Amino acid sequence: MSVETAAAAYIGFFETLSPDSLDGLAALCAPEVRFRDPFNEVHGVTGFRAVLEGMFREIQEPRFKVLDHAISGRVCYLRWDFTFRRGGGHNVLVRIPGMSEVHFDAADKVSAHIDHWDAGRIYEMVPVAGALVRLIRRRLSAD
Repeated sequence: MSVETAAAAYIGFFETLSPDSLDGLAALCAPEVRFRDPFNEVHGVTGFRAVLEGMFREIQEPRFKVLDHAISGRVCYLRWDFTFRRGGGHNVLVRIPGMSEVHFDAADKVSAHIDHWDAGRIYEMVPVAGALVRLIRRRLSAD
């Protein structure tokens, strides 16, 4: 296999991610894979899978769409949109753009997946914290 082939398989996995497809994570990742995003840092396939299972429990209709990717050595950079529906009767579609650094080991398994995205988008949905985040954004805005 090659990094390009492994990256394509990983992108396909995330674009079709569902509770039923989570078993496929172990085939794509090294056993000691590291996953980090603004809210989590876990090591191992079990921890990574637990983060994804939690996502499916907490939000409705989560979906990743990879818009672009680039490979440099053994690292694949992904630009994506993450969409989901807010629960609690809101039924509002939320879109969060982000990027991932996906590192591959010598066996072309994912050794690290590091997400970069604006966690403030989530905080804005929390009643008290949301008002504070929106106020801070307005104060710091160049407009």
